[in-house]
Amino acid sequence: HLRQHSGERPYRCPTCPKAFKNSSSLRRHRHTHTGERPHTCATCGKGFAQATNLRQHLRVHTGERPYTCGTCGKSFTHSSNLHLHRRTH
Repeated sequence: HLRQHSGERPYRCPTCPKAFKNSSSLRRHRHTHTGERPHTCATCGKGFAQATNLRQHLRVHTGERPYTCGTCGKSFTHSSNLHLHRRTH
């Protein structure tokens, strides 16, 4: 927990200069170098390196748009798209 506040990143990637606060983050990151995509969509078969990316992808199939603009009501599948949209108001 203290690393969250200290900025210490003792887990270094052996392939690139990135470093991480915990071993699980390093493990997830290493998929970017190996090309491993262990999280697969049951609907279309597309693979993802991280479970978070699979969860976001599933919204393509479900139509879920959980991020809604409080100003105009437009909704988005990703929070980053809502953030970009807010700049238009």
